[in-house]
Amino acid sequence: MADMKQFTTLKVRLYPTPEQAELLEKTFGCCRYLWNQMLADVQEFYAATDLQYIPTPAHYKKEAPFLKEVDSQPLCTVHQNLRRAFLDFFRNPAAFRYPQFKTKKARRDSFTTYCRQYRSGPTVLMTKEGVRLPKLGLIRAKVHRSPLHWWSPRSATVTKTRSGKYFCSVTFGYAVQEPPAPLPTPETTLGLNDSLSHFYVDSNGHRPDPPRWLERSGEKLARMQRRLSRMERGSKNYEEQLQKLRLLHEHIANQRRDFIHKESRRIANAWDAVCLRDTDLTERARNLRGGNVLDAGFGLFRDCLRYKLERQGKAYIVLAPYTPTAKTCHACGGVHEALPPRARRWTCPHCGADLSREVNGAQNIRDMGLAEFLKQKTEAA
Repeated sequence: MADMKQFTTLKVRLYPTPEQAELLEKTFGCCRYLWNQMLADVQEFYAATDLQYIPTPAHYKKEAPFLKEVDSQPLCTVHQNLRRAFLDFFRNPAAFRYPQFKTKKARRDSFTTYCRQYRSGPTVLMTKEGVRLPKLGLIRAKVHRSPLHWWSPRSATVTKTRSGKYFCSVTFGYAVQEPPAPLPTPETTLGLNDSLSHFYVDSNGHRPDPPRWLERSGEKLARMQRRLSRMERGSKNYEEQLQKLRLLHEHIANQRRDFIHKESRRIANAWDAVCLRDTDLTERARNLRGGNVLDAGFGLFRDCLRYKLERQGKAYIVLAPYTPTAKTCHACGGVHEALPPRARRWTCPHCGADLSREVNGAQNIRDMGLAEFLKQKTEAA
């Protein structure tokens, strides 16, 4: 079998010294300053000449000597990110917005440095004690998983959350053998239908609900938000309560992410193919105002499921967003056009089958997705 390139990212919590934290803050500020200066110069140059030109970071170091205090790689990354942002915007303006100026009030600060190989070793290195970065040295970290010896570090992204925690995501590249792709069958294929009352409903009738502790955290969040609304903005009590609220938001996000990773791993290991419908969650949240569609995390669940299936050579099948699955009878294929939107169970007017709306939709997603996948495989052969 042919070898393929694979990448794995390990995220660890950093515990920098006061000197290292100061240099991290300077790097965040320099990257934000450089982005804003480049973007302003691009707009000014385009207005004068009707041409697109992005200056390099070296152009600004004479008038801003503090840029020399930080590593040059994050500054080069800012230039590349701005260039990529403009290319994406001009290629597809409907999907990518025009690059915006950055502010200190952003949700989080971050910078990326790429690994360079020297005779003395790589510039980015993860050890049992922490992560070594250029100009920062070894930053103590809580390493829960050590990289394997044949993994090669590629880049490191340092982020700071609103609650003041530092994290580092180190990306490693390595060669692996391409896994054999099993041919899916109706018995080894699972259909998933996202649900508001449950997290999802599959073609076997399984309805996993988010854990009870996630619901309790949401109730605690509502109480803390009500308490914050009664405090005077800018007071000491307000800032302390706001910090508690930020920590709770991170805790809920970690709980949701843990549930999503475990559920997607269970499905990826148990089935040869998974079929889903490419539902626009933003549009659905706009139409269904009664339920918090975006807070459920189904979009992250789809991304996790996709890459875990692809790493095992299994099929991730996506149907078009408006595929008629809810009103189509799974037993006979008849369409019930007069089906009310709120009907949870319905009887097929053609064959008389008693159907659950969500389970029937998941079964149709499985059958339609598998038929389309096998058709494409036959045409490609």
